[in-house]
Amino acid sequence: MITSEQRNLLISLRLQQAEECIADVELSMANSRYRNAANRIYYGMFYAMLALGLLRQFETSKHQQMIGWFNKNFIHTGIFSKQFSQLVNRAFDTRTNADYKTSQLPEAAELEAMFADMKLFISTIKAWLEANPA
Repeated sequence: MITSEQRNLLISLRLQQAEECIADVELSMANSRYRNAANRIYYGMFYAMLALGLLRQFETSKHQQMIGWFNKNFIHTGIFSKQFSQLVNRAFDTRTNADYKTSQLPEAAELEAMFADMKLFISTIKAWLEANPA
């Protein structure tokens, strides 16, 4: 069992990873590396969800399991709007297609919109975590 202090440190580290993904997307977009941008957009959201999981003592490395847990505990309960479920699902699908379907390169305009969504997703989770500490 980890202490509350250790849990808070791990939450901070996951949020730091999410923030680093924002910088990664900026660099990727500036260099027309759209597959990488799609990857980092999704992973920024994933790291933010992992921070929520840590707060609620839920950990997994499985993406669909984390998304399902997030939907059950934060969307269906009304903590976050359904829009956030749609944002993370879109990011997951885009990342999966970019990584595994080589013919499906996301377009810059789509990624710019998803990047704005990613920043909203992360900032909303960060604000919620600050208002609801461990």
